[in-house]
Amino acid sequence: MNQVGIQLFDLPNEILLIILKKLDNVDVLYSLFGINKRLNFLTENYQFTNSLKLVSISSPDNVSSFADRVLDRFCKQILPKIDHNIKSLVLEPLSMGKILFAANYPNFSELKIFNFNKSIVSCYFTDESLNRHIFKEQITTLVLMMNENIEGISMIDYTTNVYGYILTFFQHLKCLSVIDSAKNGYPSFSLCDLPSTMCYSSTLTKLRIEVNNFEDCFCLLDGRLKQLNTFIVQINDIENHSSMTHNIEDLPNLKCFSLTCFDVTDEYDYQILPLLRRLQYLEELTLYLWINDRHTFIDGNHLYNEILIKMAQLERLTFYISSYTYIDGLVRCLSNDDIKLTFTDIGYEKVACIIDYMYDDKALCHVFSLPFEFDCLERIGNNFPTIVFSNVTYLWVCDTIPFEYEFFIRVAQFFPHLRKFHVMNALSPSLNHTDFQRDTNNSYSIVEYPHLTSLTIIYVHIDYVEQFLLHTKISLPRLTELKVKYEKLKIVTENFTRDATRLNCLQVKRIIFEETIVHLKEFYLYFPLL
Repeated sequence: MNQVGIQLFDLPNEILLIILKKLDNVDVLYSLFGINKRLNFLTENYQFTNSLKLVSISSPDNVSSFADRVLDRFCKQILPKIDHNIKSLVLEPLSMGKILFAANYPNFSELKIFNFNKSIVSCYFTDESLNRHIFKEQITTLVLMMNENIEGISMIDYTTNVYGYILTFFQHLKCLSVIDSAKNGYPSFSLCDLPSTMCYSSTLTKLRIEVNNFEDCFCLLDGRLKQLNTFIVQINDIENHSSMTHNIEDLPNLKCFSLTCFDVTDEYDYQILPLLRRLQYLEELTLYLWINDRHTFIDGNHLYNEILIKMAQLERLTFYISSYTYIDGLVRCLSNDDIKLTFTDIGYEKVACIIDYMYDDKALCHVFSLPFEFDCLERIGNNFPTIVFSNVTYLWVCDTIPFEYEFFIRVAQFFPHLRKFHVMNALSPSLNHTDFQRDTNNSYSIVEYPHLTSLTIIYVHIDYVEQFLLHTKISLPRLTELKVKYEKLKIVTENFTRDATRLNCLQVKRIIFEETIVHLKEFYLYFPLL
């Protein structure tokens, strides 16, 4: 059979549709819709048009509207023809109104909004809004990607006027997720000083939020969300336990619970454990915790005897738990394998452990399930395991032993999607400094961090500052944020004149120093995007 003259559109509809589904559906709609009846028929396919991402995403923290010509084509020619298929939309504030007014969207039920801020509530989520029926009657899933300036904002007022109001206004809402898209913080839920009727819902089954403290977490489990099935919560601060009493019901509907706290807490035994023991109907449990001042590490025996034995229906456990404990003869003898064995004994084989004896009086033990599913890994040192941490985008490393050049090669290898890197180490690596500091020396292979946008090298030996900025040693093509001590930066860049450190600085848009500095002309020439 002679196939020389076959063109793409000579293929059967079934094959062509398979090909089109491999491409971005918004790009295909913009390029092909309206050319002819056959392409209209294919691009109007329900599976192809039920979910549309009508935003431009250059990075997770840089989301904008489409160009005017693209937006106009969608609103005038495409959306009115396919609106009956659309179930899910991803929007942003500048174009949101125009898109919602472009069609009727009778089956629209899932909405994701990037760059969300409180002005959207007063603009769209009101009884005076022309789209009020969509929000009040149709939307069952709402995802808010926050981009709110938290300066001067009262968390109590924000909880009342934004979060509480949304739960009342969206009458059929089942899933609400509030996410910090830029990792810059946003106003947390704060319920302690509000009436128990605040944030009440008889329909909500899934909630993903950040709360101010542990008291707020208890409030959301006091019965105001009776249908809650999945609760994903990040707690900013787990403070000293208070005398407040909490009316936590048995919560038979709660099947999935995820608890994250990036702050070190002393309250694990007093607040976290009592809560987990009450959640006896869970089928999935996720924990990300930093625990301080315990007499023993958190290991498999502890998790089983104190938590898992209470959860007869539990099918999935995902965790990253780091615990500090005081060093004594017993603790100093423990190895990574000793801790891993305690998980093997309870049937959890896919577990990793890192024990660091960094301090004279304390030791730190990290235990985590595999594969590692979190996007953040903190306070690890030289002896991290040879595991690919494909989900980690933020890494904090520190040690009382120097980080040699090979360490950063390993980091690049095992953390392939790293976007934010925080390094702490006061000790100089054992390099041949004369050779290493030569700008043209090629005896060291270049370490590449292709996705890294933020680098924190404040509390480090000056050798690490030089190592990261020398483009002949480390490649940082996307670095846009740098946190460093001014004097070290000045020395390493030779008063902002050194060519070998210039390339890694060209894309930097933000530099954070500990002190206020009046910069000279050479500084701004060296960092042209500031």
